[in-house]
Amino acid sequence: MNMQTSNVMAPPPPKRLEEMRLPIVMMRDILLKTMFRKNIDMVSDIAAAVCLPTAVTQELVDMAREQRFCEATGTLNANNGNEMGYQLTDLGKHRAQDALAQSEYFGAMPVPLDVYREQVKRQSIRNIQITRQQLTDAMGHLILPDSLLDNLGPAVGSGRSILMYGPPGNGKSSISNGIRDAMGDKVYVPRAIEYAGQVITVYDPIVHSAAESDTQNPNSLRRVARFDTRYVKCDRPTVITGGELSLDMLDLVFNPTARTYQAPLQLKSTGGIFIVDDLGRQAEPPQSLVNRWIVPLEESKDILALQSGEKFEVPFDTLVIFSTNFHPNEIFDQAALRRIFYKIKIDGPSQENFLKIFALIAQKKRMPLDEKALVHLLKHKYPTIENVYANYQPVFLIDQMISICEFEGIPYQMNPDLIDRAWANMFVKDEHIVK
Repeated sequence: MNMQTSNVMAPPPPKRLEEMRLPIVMMRDILLKTMFRKNIDMVSDIAAAVCLPTAVTQELVDMAREQRFCEATGTLNANNGNEMGYQLTDLGKHRAQDALAQSEYFGAMPVPLDVYREQVKRQSIRNIQITRQQLTDAMGHLILPDSLLDNLGPAVGSGRSILMYGPPGNGKSSISNGIRDAMGDKVYVPRAIEYAGQVITVYDPIVHSAAESDTQNPNSLRRVARFDTRYVKCDRPTVITGGELSLDMLDLVFNPTARTYQAPLQLKSTGGIFIVDDLGRQAEPPQSLVNRWIVPLEESKDILALQSGEKFEVPFDTLVIFSTNFHPNEIFDQAALRRIFYKIKIDGPSQENFLKIFALIAQKKRMPLDEKALVHLLKHKYPTIENVYANYQPVFLIDQMISICEFEGIPYQMNPDLIDRAWANMFVKDEHIVK
């Protein structure tokens, strides 16, 4: 696939403690909690755990020593390049336990929200330029009319919101996934961000696909990273939600046990795509869901709230794709529709494209084509549904015929009789059930 190379500027690693822009007590406490929870005593191991360069980690350890929270063990570890070991003092263990009672968070130092904002600008979804070739390559497995790509290309390239609508079973979800695949570059996702002394975890292995490790020498004890390892280098994220989406899923999630926050879905999708599939099937009315997005879509910022009620702004840098089987006028008012930048209708295929899809699926599944069966399908079956074709139908019909052949113990084949049996399972007749 002809994917673009990444032009995203990596977040530079901090060189000194003063560059961190985090509360000093917070950093010290995360250091102590990490040493306590992971039972590590070498600066190189501590640096790997808190995701900081060794020199910055050494500054933190030295500060903790001055405050008598840790002490040098006086022994050099030959396995770690003769590194000096450090251990928590009794005072340090008590401080670590007190800090854990306030927040269970330990490990990677969070990135201050303001610093994260700068990285979001460097890797903005709106900086992406996708060519027709890239989009065609990413959609290569789909048979689509040229007119659809004509509309889709500029919409994706703008990084603005898109509404895809049309009858079910015509590949709106597949097209959404193709858009994601066309974005071949990488972004940097923070493991956690900090605002007002609160930690918000962002990196989520379920949502984010981590790229390969990117250190100059993976065997080096000095851990010279090419970028700030408080971030994870990832493919542009894609969050897909369906009928389960509710408004509270777009709020910060507070974990009362750990006393930390988890980023909501749209923050996890920063720099990537947020797909709202099956719009209109949620418990919340579609109008309410879109109203929640109005400020983010127009102003490129979202507003979240802490447990205390304090509200704050976070970047909103996401390509939002709404996908629905309903006509937009049925589920939105005109004000809401104006705020969705592109509206693209996804129709069923023409008869010509239907046959192309049918032939491709048959070849893939090793089902030989039969002219009589196809003529029967087009002349006798489709007129009963007013010749309305859908992209899902070839797969459905061929899978049905394969199942029948396997059950009957005969080679894969298609004929008018098998077409009739497959067709009978695709639709349910309207009939009254006698009780």
